[in-house]
This record gives sequence, C-alpha cells and structure tokens, in this order.
Amino acid sequence: MNLNYREGTSADKAQLKALAVLSYGQFEQVLTQENWEILNTNLKADSSYSGILEIAKCFVCESENNIIGVAYIVPSGNPTQVFDAAWSYIRMVGVNPAFRGNGIAEKLTQHCIDYARHHDEQIVALHTSEFMDSARGLYERMGFERIREIDPLFGKRYWLYQLKLS
Repeated sequence: MNLNYREGTSADKAQLKALAVLSYGQFEQVLTQENWEILNTNLKADSSYSGILEIAKCFVCESENNIIGVAYIVPSGNPTQVFDAAWSYIRMVGVNPAFRGNGIAEKLTQHCIDYARHHDEQIVALHTSEFMDSARGLYERMGFERIREIDPLFGKRYWLYQLKLS
C-alpha cells in the first residue's frame, strides 16, 4: 500500500468532510440518537472545516489520491473552553475504517507534534472520550498524560490530555 502524507488545504474540504463523516460514523452505535444527530450535523457542516482550516495546520494521508486520514494542529493563541491559550492542541484525528491498523493515526499525530515542536510550542493538548478506546491507547503510548476529566460531550465522559514538549 502506497501512502502519501502531506499538508491539507481548503481545496481538500469536500474530502475532509467526507472522511470525518465516515471515520466518526463508528460512534453512531455508542451515542444516543439525539447526540449522534448533533455530532453528525457538526461533521457535515461546511463551517466546521472552514473554521478549523483558518486557524489550524492540517495533515492528511492519501492513498491513490484519496484522503484516508487527517489530523489538525491548532497553534497556541486559540483558546477554547477546554484548551488554554498557551497550548497548541490536536483536533479531529480520523482514519477511513478500511485503512485502520496501518499506523496512519499515529503518523498523523506525530506530524502534529513535530509541527508544534518546530514552531516552539511548549504543550500539545487534546481531548478524547470513554468511547474512543483505540485513540486513548495511542495517545498514552505516544506520551500524552491524562490531566483531568472535562465536562461531558455528547453524553459521554471526556478527558484532557497533554504532551509537554520542553
């Protein structure tokens, strides 16, 4: 299998959206119908991708010119209710289910970490949920430490993780 990693751009928006809907679709079975509809609506909204592409660096993995994996790294200075202004943070890591098990999420996450290091970030943060078992395991193997539980999202428990780069 020939995989190509590159920076994603706004020209990729349609593929990024399709990938997010596909990769996060596995969670339909673990969320209530109401919470799945909220998540799915957010995943299908063009504004979700326009917004993150304006502030984040996007990394993608392609196979045969099709985007099969994605991760975004948001630089410090973009605080949210969860993420401090001094932190960079990773968002929306997703891999096409047909390509899971090939180390794509790990490599994309590493691209985000490397980007943060190169831009002198001190902390890379992310959040993940009780229903994202493989993601939690991956992040912990990569050195992210669970900092605290945050307010539930989509009716599920979530935790904040950090990786200190300095």
